[in-house]
Amino acid sequence: MRSFRFAAPAAVFLAVSVTLATFFGMKVSDPPGMQMKTFADAFLQTLDEKQVAQATMDYDSAERVAWHFIPMPTRKGLVLKEMNTAQRTAALRLLRSALSEAGYSKASKIMLLEGVLRQLEGPGSETRRDPQKYYVTIFGTPSDSDPWGLSFEGHHMSLNFSCRGGELVDSSPQFFASNPAKIMTDVEGPLGKGTRVLREEEDLGFELVNSLNDTQKQAAVIAEEALAEIRFAGEAQPKVGEPEGIPFDKLNAKQAELLKKLVGVYADAVPEKTSRARRDLIESNGWSSVYFAWAGALKPGVGHYYRIRGKDFLIEFVNTQADASGNPANHIHCVWRDLTGDFDLPIE
Repeated sequence: MRSFRFAAPAAVFLAVSVTLATFFGMKVSDPPGMQMKTFADAFLQTLDEKQVAQATMDYDSAERVAWHFIPMPTRKGLVLKEMNTAQRTAALRLLRSALSEAGYSKASKIMLLEGVLRQLEGPGSETRRDPQKYYVTIFGTPSDSDPWGLSFEGHHMSLNFSCRGGELVDSSPQFFASNPAKIMTDVEGPLGKGTRVLREEEDLGFELVNSLNDTQKQAAVIAEEALAEIRFAGEAQPKVGEPEGIPFDKLNAKQAELLKKLVGVYADAVPEKTSRARRDLIESNGWSSVYFAWAGALKPGVGHYYRIRGKDFLIEFVNTQADASGNPANHIHCVWRDLTGDFDLPIE
């Protein structure tokens, strides 16, 4: 392994406090939308005129619903790399206000994985793999009444938030990915060998599918080979058909709890009030409307995929690609979609 040193500013990803109420006189009881407005205003105040122009767009801009997670030379918004330390910290505090502690931990580690990829891929990947190549965009003017939005995006992460009436009313598409899914070798930096950023998403899926009996598996397994990718990547709204797989009511009590726990891993990436709203909507629609579907191998190291579909949400998980060192099925993509309308948009 060649020598590699993380740039000092990268440490700020993990250093942003998980306790936001100590800043700006904020109350713990303030809803996520109000906290986001406070931190959005604070972030914008750190920027100069040119940076503000880069970091802001009209709420109705087509860029608000243009999302993706693939590597790109540049993206909408203002990149962390072009911020000073104070600006970068303010940007990450804004992101932290839009996520739970668990969600922010995943986001920060996914950014740091870019440094791991830089080591694994070697010379020539410095521009392509950069832990500070993540972009912040604020759509509209942060407000307690008018709609506004936030995008935080880069390779392997796209987080999109819509606020209205002082409330965080939508928090999807919510996309996280991890390459490597498990760091197999010794690397320099904050993430060590054995790190699995999306461990629960994978392990709970395997635990659930392997708990099914033969009859249940016949219903749950929709294909012998895993899908190559999540569906609807980059699309403003997923165009789903009828649900596939095994319905919740066909699971035993232990399996049902496993499925609820797996859904919770995705739902709980956002602040508690928003997560609770996600869970309440599922309860209101009834767990009987939720389906679990699997495709591909039933063990790690071979391509596997699952989706969880309810009336109001869609989860997809895929691990089929090799990592940067060639280890098979060690590269995860996973997403939460809002079937009532991503980006706080009505369903067409």
